[in-house]
Amino acid sequence: MIQKAKLTYEQLIAKFQVKKPWDMIIIFVLNVLLAIPIFLIAHQNFIDLEWTLHLDRIILFITIIVLIQLALRAMRRVTLISIFLYLIILFIGTVFGGYGFKSVFEDYRYMLYSMSEDPNPQDIIISKLLPFPNKSKVIDAIQYDNPKVRSFALMATTKKFNDLKEYGDYRTIIQCFAVFKEINSRWNYVSDPKGKDYIATASESLRYLSGDCDDHSILMAACIKSIGGIPRLIHTDGHIYPEILIGSRKDFEAINYLIKKELFVEESKGQTIHYHIDERNQIWLNLDYTAHYPGGPFMHEVILGSLTLD
Repeated sequence: MIQKAKLTYEQLIAKFQVKKPWDMIIIFVLNVLLAIPIFLIAHQNFIDLEWTLHLDRIILFITIIVLIQLALRAMRRVTLISIFLYLIILFIGTVFGGYGFKSVFEDYRYMLYSMSEDPNPQDIIISKLLPFPNKSKVIDAIQYDNPKVRSFALMATTKKFNDLKEYGDYRTIIQCFAVFKEINSRWNYVSDPKGKDYIATASESLRYLSGDCDDHSILMAACIKSIGGIPRLIHTDGHIYPEILIGSRKDFEAINYLIKKELFVEESKGQTIHYHIDERNQIWLNLDYTAHYPGGPFMHEVILGSLTLD
């Protein structure tokens, strides 16, 4: 009986065994995918010897490739089985609308783009490994389709900036700025219970316009999304704040003019518009509760994670 079970196990392993040379091809592709971000980290942290034709960097990349290849070959069976299981998980995510192949591609592209521009690219890796805090609770709390939330957002658009008819191309963003002004001019910061991270829903925070930074971010994101804007939440060290998608550089120039010359003239006088550029070169403006105008100063610069609600 024991021998039969052993044979069955061996047959099962043999059935899923990748034939040569495909096993080496798969391992080499994985090697390259791992080597590129590792090289970017090494490139930024190792001393530049300033050799001709950057030979030191070429040798560095080749060394990384060789070391990873040797490690993956030594763990070939485990590596191939892990890849197979990972592909199954991604397939399920793609079919049922979860984390799938497209998500992996977008995350990898964003990571490489960010690492190439960042003086500390290892921080990008860390930020990707760290999950967005209370992600499922936060998503559930952003009740953008709640009638009370949408009614509040509609009310804000009728109170502020509704006379700028000539800027029709940016009507939605202007209306989102009206929501920003209504919330931030009335927001009352109240801490969570000691030792507990309390996540209030948007409709709950709406009642008294009070709460901490994540409550403010949830309400702002819900109201903006309820009237057609695209918000995202940014997680930094001990803080969460909302941003709004502005668009391209051309869009930013127009919005910058609107903020400084039409909408928030006094609040933004002599001030800088603060923003982030994502992996698609799209511009996002800060809408933190501490900001007196869209694009106000950041409380914390280092981004640990983001949650986009498009």
